[in-house]
Order: sequence, then C-alpha cells, then structure tokens
Amino acid sequence: MLRHPHWWQRRWVRYGALSSLLALSGLVILALVRRQTGTEGFLVGLGLAVLPVPWLMAAFRWLDRVEPGPWRNLVFSFAWGACAAALIAIVANSFATKWIATSTADPASADTLGATVIAPIVEESAKAAAVLLVFLFRRRDFTGIVDGVVIAGVTATGFAFTENILYLGTAFGTDQLTGDSGIASVTAATFFVRIVMSPFAHPLFTVLTGIGFGVAALSAERQHARRVLLPLCGLLLAMGMHAFWNGSSTFGEYGFFAVYGAFMVPVFAVVTWLAVWTRQRELRTVRAELPPYVLAGWLGPAEPFALGSMRARRMARDYARHHHGRQAAREVARYEAYATSLAFLRHRGRRGKAGPDFVVRERELLDELWKRRDVARPALEYASRASVPAPVFWGPAPYGHPAVPYPAYNPYRT
Repeated sequence: MLRHPHWWQRRWVRYGALSSLLALSGLVILALVRRQTGTEGFLVGLGLAVLPVPWLMAAFRWLDRVEPGPWRNLVFSFAWGACAAALIAIVANSFATKWIATSTADPASADTLGATVIAPIVEESAKAAAVLLVFLFRRRDFTGIVDGVVIAGVTATGFAFTENILYLGTAFGTDQLTGDSGIASVTAATFFVRIVMSPFAHPLFTVLTGIGFGVAALSAERQHARRVLLPLCGLLLAMGMHAFWNGSSTFGEYGFFAVYGAFMVPVFAVVTWLAVWTRQRELRTVRAELPPYVLAGWLGPAEPFALGSMRARRMARDYARHHHGRQAAREVARYEAYATSLAFLRHRGRRGKAGPDFVVRERELLDELWKRRDVARPALEYASRASVPAPVFWGPAPYGHPAVPYPAYNPYRT
C-alpha cells in the first residue's frame, strides 16, 4: 500500500515556507536598515552597494560554467545572505554588544569585542547555514569544491550587499550632520574601503567554509567523521580570518593596510588560484571519464574532447544557435551540463564514493543525453574539428549498462 506524504512533506509546501521566510526576513531587514540610515541614506547606500554585486556574481558564475548549478540555488543563496543571514547578524550582534557593554560598563571594549569575536562567529555561522542547506537538500547539485565555493561566495555577496547599504547609508547620514562632502567625506572613505579595496572580503571568508563542504562532498558516504569535521574546519578558518580582518584597526595606525597587503591579498590570490585550478581539473575529469561512453555508443568519438574544453563548448552552442536558433543552443548547453554531471558521477563511482542511487542517476543522465543527441552531436563534432582533432579513446563500458544503448544507434556494431 502506497503511503502519501504528509502535507508538510510536499515540495510546494517547503518551497512556500522557505520563500515566505526569506521574504519576511527581507522586509524586516529593510525596515531596520532604513530606520538606521533614513530614507535618503538608504537610497544612497543602495545605489553604491549594488556596484560590486554584478562583478562578483559574474565571477562566481564563470567559475561554475563547467557544471553550472541551477539558478534557483544561486537565487536562494543570495537571498539568504542578503535577508536571513543579515537579519540574524544585525540582531545578534546588537544584542551581544549591548549585553557586554551593560555587563562590563565599558562600551569601547564591548564594541571591540563585538567586532573581533561576536561578529565573526555570528555572521559566518549565519552565512554557512545557506551552504549547509544546499549541501543537505540539493546533494545532486553539490558535488565538489567549485560548488562549495560558488554557493558560499554568492551567499556572502548577498550578505555584503546588505551590510554595505547599512554602512554607506550611515556614513552618508554622518556627512549630512557634519556638512562634509567630496573626497574628505565619511561616505567617500567608506566607499573606498568597502567597495573599492575589499569587495571580496566577505566572499573570501565564507568561501573557506564552502571549500570545507566541497571537500566533504567528495568524500565517500561512509566517511561520516570526515564529512562533519571538514565543514567545521572550514567554518573555523572563516571565523578566524574574519576576526583577524575586523581586528586590523586595533593594530596601530597602519594596521589595516598591513593586514590588507600582507594577509588578505595573498590569501585572496591563493583561493582564486585554487578555484581556477579546480575548474581546470574538472575539465580534465570530463575528458578522462567520458570515453567509455563513446565505446558503449552513447557519445560520439569527438565529444569527450569537445566537452572537456570551454572554448569548444562555446563554439558548439554558437554553431547550434547559428543553424537552428536559440532553443537549439539551449539544448546543447543542457547536453553539456548533463554530460559533465555524468563524468563526475562516473569519477565518484570509480573511486567508490558514489551513492546508492548511482545506476539510477546514470540512467537518468544518459537518457537526457540521448534525447538531445540529434542537435548536440553535430554541434560538438563541429566544435571539436574547429578546435583541434580529437583522439578516439577506448576503455571499459560504464557501470550498469550494456555496450549498446539502443539498437538504432551503435557506431561500433559489426
């Protein structure tokens, strides 16, 4: 007898509850920020804070191009950072700082302790919640380090966006009271520090948490301790780096610039290199794991090379768009995404890290590829020829499938 899920287990109920929570958080944080900055300060802060957002989002989306995740994950992550995480942070930080100031009768020390201890713990935990939710409930979309970096970075971008509105709006209000304007104003100084010099600060902190979750996603299902400890280590590193950055102003007159030049920029460079290197490794994985599906007849001989090159992928989409229209280009893009997911799935399977649904998931991906083969295969073959001749690879057949997928197409049948 089939058991129907309870009403609270239905997908639309969960989506509705989550959307309502984020919308309510957005309204509350909007009211709180506007109350602190005033309407004019809010509008000025909003106009300035939005400037780095497109660049950061484009950077994370570029990083995610090998196996692009669904837009809904990115929208959720940004909304969580901008609304829920920001609300948690502003309420918890204010409460903790006021409590410390009342308990110690030393407001100055309370502000320092709040900035260097309370804020890093609260803010990084609030942002990490979004990464955890995607990791738990969107496991098919969370398969490695790049996914962790992208989800964490987009969440932190949303958080920084709201925080910058507050800081820039407050600075503008201060200038209104003092009559300062131009380069010498508090608004200009705040803009330079937060938007020009360090727009990557919050994303950089939270990306460390994302890397922890990403490495955990690469671990086998049975490695429970590793899957728990690695995200915690990443979160602790994010908190520590955040605390060090916030405490730079207490290191003397030039402490901020010293920490920025000697610590933040090198760490940013290392993390950026790691993300780009991981992206290139993903492309190598695609080229290495797809050839067995060529032997089984699911893919054309040139496809592993074309799918393992971002240039060839772009050429394939352009070819499909030029000859068959935008819908064909979208189908080729979906084909590329499904093929990449298939390569990563096989890679995990060969290393004994695939889940119990490996065969089912492999069949789903292969069926999606087969539906789009007529439009995608000519485009990818053209892209392969236009890039560089692709060698034909031979290897064992993929798990759980015979050598012939459908009698209608088997280039190796004799």
